[in-house]
Amino acid sequence: MINFKPGTTFPDIQVSTRDANETSLIPRINDVGDNEDNENATWYAVFVYRGRHCPICAKFLNELQQKLERFKKINTKVIAVSADSVEQLNSFYEEDISKVEFPVYAGLKTDVMQNMGLFMSEPMSSNETDHLFAEPALFVVNPKREIQIVEIANAPFVRPQIDQLISGLEFIQNNDYPIRGIS
Repeated sequence: MINFKPGTTFPDIQVSTRDANETSLIPRINDVGDNEDNENATWYAVFVYRGRHCPICAKFLNELQQKLERFKKINTKVIAVSADSVEQLNSFYEEDISKVEFPVYAGLKTDVMQNMGLFMSEPMSSNETDHLFAEPALFVVNPKREIQIVEIANAPFVRPQIDQLISGLEFIQNNDYPIRGIS
């Protein structure tokens, strides 16, 4: 059953950090001291990327880094996650995303990817990777921990336009724009 629909609560998902510790993909409200009614309450933009094997993913994560200050101005934390192992994540940092300052996690489990409604792919060869992986997706989570925006792709070539996403989030926040697509 797919539970990651607009307006639903984003659940606690455990992922791995670069040092192989388990952590929540996004912190629980009580863990960060946010008040959902505070105008400065934290939003989250959770980007699912294919993995270390994907050069388009490396380019996109580096582009997100270039826009990080704009995300910060609208109280939105950027997070990225894949089904890669911690070793693959660390190799990705060393070779492709060394300047990325936002959290990038590993260890997205197959059952979680299925529950998120993600499209998954088998590697085409051992040169690609050694495990099932998710195709790109975006979940924007508002301060009430509700899923505000969902974008799920079935191929590596589809990604949100970052400037348009940021402008849209500014509009949503400034105009109390409702969650769309819930009926």
